[in-house]
Amino acid sequence: MEKMEEKDNHVHATTKKGGLLTMPFIFANEVCEKLAVVGFNANMVSYLTTQMHMPLTKAANTVTNFNGTASLTPLLGAFIADAYAGRFWVITIASIIYTIGMISLTVSAVLPQLRPPPCDHNQVCEEADGGQLAILYTSLLLGALGSGGIRPCVVAFGADQFDESDPKQNTKTWSYFNWYYFVMGASMLVAVTVLVYIQDNIGWGWGLGIPTIAMFLSVVTLWSGTRFNRNLDPAGSPFTRLIQVFVAAYKKRKLPMVSDPILLYQNDELDAPIL
Repeated sequence: MEKMEEKDNHVHATTKKGGLLTMPFIFANEVCEKLAVVGFNANMVSYLTTQMHMPLTKAANTVTNFNGTASLTPLLGAFIADAYAGRFWVITIASIIYTIGMISLTVSAVLPQLRPPPCDHNQVCEEADGGQLAILYTSLLLGALGSGGIRPCVVAFGADQFDESDPKQNTKTWSYFNWYYFVMGASMLVAVTVLVYIQDNIGWGWGLGIPTIAMFLSVVTLWSGTRFNRNLDPAGSPFTRLIQVFVAAYKKRKLPMVSDPILLYQNDELDAPIL
């Protein structure tokens, strides 16, 4: 009797995993990431030219490099999540990395010694030195790495919270995606309006400090919802198989073609998911 009760309690506990209960924790992380990325990216040229005294062409080139790096890092984040660590841990570690980058960027905007001195009365401006630029570029790099772990995993991690074999959760999955894109759009709207206004009219300390605090809270919120999450094991990345094909093709490039195609290797079980 006691074993049956323990089994029932175990089943009841597992049914509480995932579902809409986990959405607030996932949405909080997404909102904070969008506030940090969009809020700063939309006004980055202004920060680099007015605060770091970069020439406009150099500031634009820095923004381009940052955007390009942030667009490539999701490939690495998705590969690590699918092949090794799983989505939850990649999101968590990436959020911590992003928070460190935002803290560094906020500190550089607050401390005068980490920025060039203000322009003189003749509007002669001293550009940021090597040390100040090193802190800036390190902060941007950490932001790009953190974003690369969050972007490709958040949507998929939210979808993992629903059991596809349960027909009752089909409508809940659609509800999740609808709310996700609504929350994402609303957070981007706040970022390009409220945060940009704060940066231009109140100060960069507050303009960068608010998303930094929000990013830190997102890590805490995401971790606090751990007991409710459905964490699926890594199922392998398609990049791994693609690389294996290239490696095998290169190693066997000089081998003669077999006379009978039946002799070619084929594994229906392994090849089925690729079709």
